[in-house]
Amino acid sequence: MKIAIGNDHVAVEMKKEIKKYLESKGHEVINVGTDSTERFDYPISGYKVAKMVANKEVDCGVLICGTGVGISLAANKVEGIRACVCSEPYSAKLSKQHNNSNIIAFGARVIGIETAKMIVDEWLAAEYEGGRHQKRIDMIDEIQKTQNLKALED
Repeated sequence: MKIAIGNDHVAVEMKKEIKKYLESKGHEVINVGTDSTERFDYPISGYKVAKMVANKEVDCGVLICGTGVGISLAANKVEGIRACVCSEPYSAKLSKQHNNSNIIAFGARVIGIETAKMIVDEWLAAEYEGGRHQKRIDMIDEIQKTQNLKALED
C-alpha cells in the first residue's frame, strides 16, 4: 500500500517512528511533512497529504500534529477527503468501516507511539462496510460539494 504521511514540528519524532513502522510492514510511505522541529504550519502537510489522497497518488494518508485536530481540519477542506482524528484503535477501525475515512490523524501530545501503532494497524486492516453507511457518506459529499443538504428541505 502507498501511504502519504504529514506532520508539523511537534510531531517530527512520532512521524519518523510511524513511517519506519509502516515501512517495516511493507508499505511505501511518502513523507510530505517536516523533519525539522522549527515552527511549521500544519495546514501545509494536511493539504499536501489530502491532495495526494484525493488525486489517487496514494492509497491513504496519515497526519500527525499536536492533537491531530488542526491538521485534520485542513485536510478535510479538500474535496473527497474524510480525515478522522482518533486517540484509540476502536474509533480508528470504525472510522474506516462506517465513515470510509481515507486519512487517519492523531496527536503526538495526546497519545504515545505504541497507541499510534495500534491505531494505524486497526485502521489499515479495516474495510469500509458500505450498505447503510453509504447514504451518510453521500450526504457528507453533498454538503461538501453544494454547501447544502437536501434532506433538510424534505
